[in-house]
Amino acid sequence: MVQSHQKGSEDLKEFIAEQEVMIMLEKKIRLRAVDDVREFVQAAEKCEFDVDVFYNRMIIDAKSIIGVMSMDLTKTLTVKYSAQDGAFGAVLDKFAVA
Repeated sequence: MVQSHQKGSEDLKEFIAEQEVMIMLEKKIRLRAVDDVREFVQAAEKCEFDVDVFYNRMIIDAKSIIGVMSMDLTKTLTVKYSAQDGAFGAVLDKFAVA
C-alpha cells in the first residue's frame, strides 16, 4: 500500500512537471497622463511574456501604445501578466491603486 501511494505520488509530480501551468498575476493600475501610458507600454514591451490590460469587456495588449491609449484612462485598469520582472513590477507599483 505504501509503495503504491509513493508511486502514485511520483507519477503525479511527474505529470505536473510536464504540464505547462500558466499562473496569471494581476495588478490594478491607473494611468493619468499620456506620459504614464508611454512609460507603462515601454516597460511592457521589454517583457518576454504576455501582458494584457483589461477594462470592462475589452482586452488590450499592453505592448500596444495605440491600444492602451484607446482605453478610458479615467478608470482603473486591470493588468494581467504571466511572469515577474523587477523593472516591470516597479512600473506597476508606481501606477498601482489601493
